[in-house]
Amino acid sequence: MRGDRLPRLLGHGRLALRTALQRLIGIVYPPTCIACQAAIGEAQALCARCWSGIGFIERPYCERLGTPFPVDLGPGLLSPAAIAAPPVFGRARAACRFEGTARELVHRLKYGDRVDLSLTLGRMMRLAGRELIADADLVVPIPLHRTRLWQRRFNQAAVLARILARNAGVPLALTALARVRPTRRQVGLTRAQRADNLQGAFRVPDAMRPRVEGRRILLIDDVLTTGATANAAARALLRAGAGAVDVLTFARVVTDGREATT
Repeated sequence: MRGDRLPRLLGHGRLALRTALQRLIGIVYPPTCIACQAAIGEAQALCARCWSGIGFIERPYCERLGTPFPVDLGPGLLSPAAIAAPPVFGRARAACRFEGTARELVHRLKYGDRVDLSLTLGRMMRLAGRELIADADLVVPIPLHRTRLWQRRFNQAAVLARILARNAGVPLALTALARVRPTRRQVGLTRAQRADNLQGAFRVPDAMRPRVEGRRILLIDDVLTTGATANAAARALLRAGAGAVDVLTFARVVTDGREATT
């Protein structure tokens, strides 16, 4: 037997063993829908009913905020919200609306310790944000304050950022942005209260400034609600010398086409 054939044979043997083990696991533990747990034929996937319950966001949408328009009036249009209150970040994109199945998936990821869901959510985000990813120099997650991170045990934005950066081949900087001040939950706060709540909450550590300066940053989070958090984070990155900041999330809140950015 020629020496160069042995590695190939060993590789084929390992692949065959791995395939056999995967089939055995599939028999013992049949794959289920990641949202409703119904039996399906493929792991890390959604059943037909749950898939139909996701409101994917596709063009036409606002080129700044990524919020959908009811009709297509041509390329390059901005929504009234983007014109009235331009966001600090350049562009925002989301895979789907934060409702139905998407809301359930986010809650399972964030509060149910279902880190494995990041694989599927990350794939959807990559498709939705392909134009932002193509322009990105660095992927950065929205950070949690250390007290919140201790309570939750992991940062869902960091998990999604890691999946996205690896699959897209874009450098990842998990510590480029720090949350230096704990903040109240944004739910129920007015526009002014949201801005005050996030004032000075983010900072780029001095050691990370060289990685940020002049770079186009792709900021990652699970949900974009009003944009207040994304604005505060983008402001900190731009003050540290970032060339531009775009935002990519799995889902975003859309209310009758009247989205807010602050």
